[in-house]
Amino acid sequence: MSPDLNSPFRTKTVEQSIRDTEEPEHALRKSLSAWDLTVFGVGVIIGTGIFVLTGIAARNNAGPATALSFVAAGIVCALAALCYAEFASTVPVAGSAYTFSYASIGELPAWIIGWDLVLEFALGTAVVAVGWSGYIRNLMQTNLGWDMPAALSGPDAGGTFDLFAFLLVLALTAILVVGTKLSARITAIVVAIKVTVVLLVIVAGVFFIKADNYSPFIPPAEPQPAGGGLHAPLVQVLFGYAPTNFGVMGIFTAASLVFFAFIGFDVVATAAEETKNPQRDMPRGILGSLFICTVLYVAVTLVVTGMQNYAEMSPSAPLAEAFKSVNQPFFAGAISLGASVGLITVCMILLLGQTRVFFAMSRDGLLPRVFSVTHPKYRTPYRATILLGVIIAVVAGFTSLEKLAELVNIGTLFAFVVVALGVIILRRTRPDLHRSFRTPLVPFIPILSMAASLWLMLNLPVDTWIRFGIWMGVGVVVYFVYGRRNSRLAKAGQDAKY
Repeated sequence: MSPDLNSPFRTKTVEQSIRDTEEPEHALRKSLSAWDLTVFGVGVIIGTGIFVLTGIAARNNAGPATALSFVAAGIVCALAALCYAEFASTVPVAGSAYTFSYASIGELPAWIIGWDLVLEFALGTAVVAVGWSGYIRNLMQTNLGWDMPAALSGPDAGGTFDLFAFLLVLALTAILVVGTKLSARITAIVVAIKVTVVLLVIVAGVFFIKADNYSPFIPPAEPQPAGGGLHAPLVQVLFGYAPTNFGVMGIFTAASLVFFAFIGFDVVATAAEETKNPQRDMPRGILGSLFICTVLYVAVTLVVTGMQNYAEMSPSAPLAEAFKSVNQPFFAGAISLGASVGLITVCMILLLGQTRVFFAMSRDGLLPRVFSVTHPKYRTPYRATILLGVIIAVVAGFTSLEKLAELVNIGTLFAFVVVALGVIILRRTRPDLHRSFRTPLVPFIPILSMAASLWLMLNLPVDTWIRFGIWMGVGVVVYFVYGRRNSRLAKAGQDAKY
């Protein structure tokens, strides 16, 4: 522990973090293998991004070179993944970036990152649930001729309440209460379906590629439509840099958008405490799932932009519409069905990640300790899971998708910056720790990770930064009103006085 236990920058040692996991009423069941973690990673990464954002990025920002945008976004994530892998194998405790920050930077930064992750995973779960609901309504209308009542179709469809999104989150909450091993089995089945759909796109689509659609591979640069104020990218406001559509810089503009497609590999780190051999399996799960998904993303993008001219791609269902454009309705239907099934795992794993961060913060006393009690039979944080599941279900029922993806992006990138900084600090403060996996070329790789993440953050709009700043401000207030006085480290400091 740090000498000053009254400081908001007091740190919790790695040894203490691990000891906390051994308390019977706050212990999670260790049931996950490297394979389970890789499946979790692939299950949450392959989702809304590849099924939707490919078309938007190709049509508006990069053309066929969107494949390079996925490579650029994948490199940013890979740099962060190397840092996550070191921490997850060294500090195998629930909470991901929150726990890592607590052990290296201090309690207040850890609280801020935990508060940020709660927002990221909650909004991510709600966004994907609403997207899944849209796919289901479309399948019902197209194949069965059934129309959902407008009032129950959600704000994006002109309704009031999204019933399907609400019910999906509640059902997944029940599954997570029963246990992560059951979650892993369900995820494995759904991931198999989802990967099959992606491979179907690649293998079947190859036969419909037209070389002319790749010309030009990098379309000539065009200025982005005039815009300013709160909707302008922060980099433009601060430095006068105006991002372009298409051209070389358009690739990086698209990378800021398709980055959403990679969100999720960091969720794997939240399950470190429930892993049988975290020192060996966490790096494999994190890096393996990221590598698999990057290869699939690049292949899908090359095939789809080869099948259909980028200017004609659908912004909502690019994969299915690409097959419709070559008169292949069967494949289009199969892709839509696979996408709707695949989004289920994305929701479940994001919800899993959020409950584990909330659980870790509660166990440390920064949130009410009642939420860190695990179920006597299933050994899951059932109280936190039920509370958050109900709240997110309601949010998904009433929410609209607009702007939420950007808010999720900035939260994730912020976490990447903090984790990379934590690796540098912990290497200096605790060189004695056993590290089963070591990030190479420290501090160069972590610094490069921070710089790359900050660059993508600067390409997000000013209003996204404002919303993020407001949420962070609320979090700081909550910490000083409740968390600082009730944290276990604070109580340890008070006991030491007497």
